[in-house]
Amino acid sequence: MAVLDQATLDNWFTHHPPTDDEIKAYEAIRVAGRILAETIVKHTQASADQSAAVRKVREAVFTANAAIACGGV
Repeated sequence: MAVLDQATLDNWFTHHPPTDDEIKAYEAIRVAGRILAETIVKHTQASADQSAAVRKVREAVFTANAAIACGGV
């Protein structure tokens, strides 16, 4: 677990302009997340659980993007 020191907080709350490689990584993660979300919707009944599953995929995509942007810190 990351230590919440000043350097970590500075990194988390700073804009990180993406590099070309990071843009490709963001896109790959978004595409994979979208495919998983579409698969969940296609193969499950509309319900609170379906919505929660898709929300968790969305959260995973956002968290993975943060891991890219913050360089793993």
